[in-house]
Amino acid sequence: MGGASPRASRGHLTLGQLALTLGVLAAAALAALGLAVSLGSVTLPLGKSLAALGGGGDALSRTLILELRLPRALAAFATGGLLAVAGALMQVLLRNPLADPYVLGLSGGAAVGALLAMLAGLGSALVSGSAFAGALTATLLVFGLAHGTGSWTPSRLLLTGVVVASGWGAVITLILSLTPSRQLPGMLYWLMGDLAHARAPGAALGLLGLVCLLVVPLGRSLNVLARGGLQAAALGVAVRRLEWLVYLLASLVTAVAVTTAGSIGFVGLVVPHLLRLALGNDQRLILPACALAGGTLLVLADTLARTVIAPEQLPVGVITALLGVPTFLYLLHRSR
Repeated sequence: MGGASPRASRGHLTLGQLALTLGVLAAAALAALGLAVSLGSVTLPLGKSLAALGGGGDALSRTLILELRLPRALAAFATGGLLAVAGALMQVLLRNPLADPYVLGLSGGAAVGALLAMLAGLGSALVSGSAFAGALTATLLVFGLAHGTGSWTPSRLLLTGVVVASGWGAVITLILSLTPSRQLPGMLYWLMGDLAHARAPGAALGLLGLVCLLVVPLGRSLNVLARGGLQAAALGVAVRRLEWLVYLLASLVTAVAVTTAGSIGFVGLVVPHLLRLALGNDQRLILPACALAGGTLLVLADTLARTVIAPEQLPVGVITALLGVPTFLYLLHRSR
């Protein structure tokens, strides 16, 4: 990975540094979740929110928090964490600092699956299932085309993903042009990222925790892989096996995130960059930090989307784009 900081190049990561950094990020995540359950079209005092979370308070507050705001906030946290972790993994796999979770066309495949389900008038559960099937189809298509008759390389995988993503974009445009006008608002909200119907965050949260448990022990190998396949092989890393694992994990994580909340941009691109600027380039720290920081960012963005013009709501993807564009331009300026 280009632009590793001097701190990262030394490769020293003490247990105390790890615990302190992750502790601060975890506290920020809890604070963001607290804001999310307290703020909205009806603002609740923090004490009342905490009482409702503990099963106390009045019935209206418990319903508002436990059935509406908390599931949505947890879904936002899981989605943001998954996207940030997927972005960090993609950047290691492709050795490209501009890679993000959607660079291989997974969001395009998921969008086509979801839009076709909406066009057929299917329920939200079947829409999510169709989005997940579309994302997996895109994964298999990109990998199969990139592999070809020989072996795939990061550059070949990246180029194939960009071309396939363009193809999915054309299919999405065709579907929207053929869709009756009454169905267009729901489709457009899904394409821009929308957490209004995210009510079952358990699977996404479980996957986020599982992926972190899987990849953190691989941190040393990922650090070497980020410097190049030849150097990693010379140091005894099973490069091809590790690349396969990273690709499959990043694809699965992205598919679940897109299925949960639609296409939400910039989280998987900006969060890993910000953390590398602040913490260095050690994947043992970056990956769990991405899970916490990405989740926190999306919880705050969704809270803003719900409250800025309450009782109306904005697509959360609009908020992340408005925050992500100037942030990423600033990062590019800093790394010039």
